[in-house]
Amino acid sequence: MPEPARHRTVAGMNKYDYFNLRDRVALVTGASSGLGRHFAETLAAAGCVVGLAARRTEKLIDVAECIENQGGTAITLRMDVTDAQAVDAGIERLTEAAGIPTILINNAGTAAPAPFLKATPEETAQVFALNQTAPWTVAQAVARRLVDAQAIGSIINIASITGLRTVGGAASYAVSKAALVQMTKVLALELARHDIRVNAIAPGYFETDLNRDFLNSEAGQKIINRVPMRRSGDAQDLDGALLLLASERSRFMTGTIIPVDGGHLVSGL
Repeated sequence: MPEPARHRTVAGMNKYDYFNLRDRVALVTGASSGLGRHFAETLAAAGCVVGLAARRTEKLIDVAECIENQGGTAITLRMDVTDAQAVDAGIERLTEAAGIPTILINNAGTAAPAPFLKATPEETAQVFALNQTAPWTVAQAVARRLVDAQAIGSIINIASITGLRTVGGAASYAVSKAALVQMTKVLALELARHDIRVNAIAPGYFETDLNRDFLNSEAGQKIINRVPMRRSGDAQDLDGALLLLASERSRFMTGTIIPVDGGHLVSGL
């Protein structure tokens, strides 16, 4: 049977070897589907031991099996990122099984498609709990362990271009992502002295379970037509930024927000 494409080598080298991530321990929240699953699979292909965190363990088992079938290593972690005790318990389990996670992908999140005047308190609270408070909680739990162990670490928050430029129709989502962008910069400043880098990736429009119906609607297609590259993103389009920020190849980068959006942020008004 031929070797899977993602593991094929050139002159004896894995295509991910440049990033030197082999045997690093990574934690990915929201890893059961969508971009989180892709991030986990990419890091596993690069040689990381990946902790897969989500509330729904049945989906995590499928992700873990796919990773292991490709020769990777994954550990499933039932974790509600809005529950600090569950976060601590999940990280402790990962640490006992593989070591302290030195790479954190703060990916878990949600959206509420409502403008400001129609946003309900319940939906707004849920969006902020998942998109802003939860990344804070998980980052703090990981960073405290890294500091205690005097270990070098990389925290990558998954923000959004809506946190960098205003958008209508999803007020709580956009504001929560703007908060995540600022949080990235604050944590970068405070944790730099501990050799912990904190950066963010700000995706543009990528098709996921959260937005698939919208992007395929007439309104969604109008937005895609305003992207200079005239398409939505493929998950693989995020691999370069992900692997760079996870690795020591970006060891002098912290507090950086990297848009991956097909030029959307620089499109004409």
